[in-house]
Parts: sequence; structure tokens; C-alpha cells
Amino acid sequence: MFTKQVSKEIETLFANSEDISDNVFTYDQFSSLPEPVQRYFKYSLKEGQHYICYARQKHDGTFRTKEDQKWMPISGEEYFTTQRPGFVWYATVKPSPLVWIAARDRYFNGHGNMLIKIFSTFTIADAKGSEMDYSSLIRFLSEAPWYPSALLPSEYLQWEEIDSESARAVISDGDITASAIFYFDGKGEITRLECVRYQSVDDSYSKKTWIGHYRQYKEIDKVRIPHEVEVVWRLKTGDFSYARFLVTEIEFNNPSGY
Repeated sequence: MFTKQVSKEIETLFANSEDISDNVFTYDQFSSLPEPVQRYFKYSLKEGQHYICYARQKHDGTFRTKEDQKWMPISGEEYFTTQRPGFVWYATVKPSPLVWIAARDRYFNGHGNMLIKIFSTFTIADAKGSEMDYSSLIRFLSEAPWYPSALLPSEYLQWEEIDSESARAVISDGDITASAIFYFDGKGEITRLECVRYQSVDDSYSKKTWIGHYRQYKEIDKVRIPHEVEVVWRLKTGDFSYARFLVTEIEFNNPSGY
């Protein structure tokens, strides 16, 4: 039943998004943007390329929830819309061969929700509210390097200049506004993101620095995107790496489930 619920949410996500894949990218669009952002678009997109309106991907990786916890295998799939920010992520973590935990993270119509079930049946977390709305929008922004045209200036997103190696992206959706600093190397690759996000601990939220590292850029359908991502919380005890994902499959502008 959980899988069927997620399938319906994926259908709803795509059905409620306007198709903007006929829009075409040109270099004229970013002439006024900060220099490292211009460098990124020259690297990641090609002149005359159509916008990525929908994306879907599969990933493998490892995951943990505590610093002293062993890494657990995780596999998942995720679906995105870019005309208005939205995603559905569905993944399975296996703490042991006979135990699995299914997680669904969602951002839709300005609201976020993380639902976690053991054996895909018994709910152990159902996080929602303003903190989740904000954090889910941040997640959408952090994953935009997988669908780079979503980082072009729009009614939802603007760029602010910092220096030759970084720039701030500000994203707004309804009443929510969030921002993150992206860091770029000399080639134009986004190598890191830093922002403030809510961390859930013992049924309460606290703001912490949240960091994403992007690696292994490859070209897919003439789009250069990272295939490896590591996610880190900056805690008083130091940086806590808790998720390492490796993209195994990604496809653009196919608004359907796997």
C-alpha cells in the first residue's frame, strides 16, 4: 500500500506541473549573472538546449543517522518538476538482511513531508510543518545540479554575487524563501553547497549548517551533472557525513514513474 501511495503522489506531482520543456536555453540569459554562475551554465548546458521540466533518477549509496552508527545500504528513486519546485523521493534502507525501512520525502505545492515506515507498513516518522516546508525547499535547491536549467533565473530563483568562486541562490515558493551558497571550481563545476537547514532531533528542530559535496560529473543528453553526492551536518563535534548517493540512472522530460 505504501508503494501504491507513492505511485499516486508521483502521478499527482507530474500532472500538476506545467510543461516548459519547449523553452530553449541561450547564453544571453545569464549575461548579468555572477561570473562563477555564468561559468557553470557554460559548462553544464549547451546553447539551444531545451529546458529540463521533469527529471527522474535512481541511486544507490549508504546512509546513517548517528555518528557512531555503521553505514547502511540504501537504494532509491526520485522524481522532480522544475516549472514549480517539487519532488518525490522513495528509498529503502536495510539496517540488516531481514529488516528494511522505507522512506518517502516529498515537496509539493509549498509543503514538505517525510514519511518513514519499517517493513513499509508501520509508521515511525511523519514529519510535516513549517520547518519541513523550508527544509524540503532547500533539498530541491540542493539537488538542482541534477537538472541545471532549474538554476536559471526565474520567478522562483535569483542569484546574488559573492566572489569569483561562489554565489548565493535565493529560492522562493509561496510564503517560503530559502537560500544557499554554491561553490564553483575553475571548470565551472559546482563542487559544494552550504546553507542553514532544520535538523530533527528527538521530535524537535534546530538550525544547523548543512553541506553538500558534488563529484563525478558526467554528460547525460548533453547536460553535465554530478553523479556522486555526499551530505554533511556541521555539528559542534565536527562534520557528520550521513548520506552518500551515487546516481545509477537519470532521465529528463519523461513525466512517469519507473
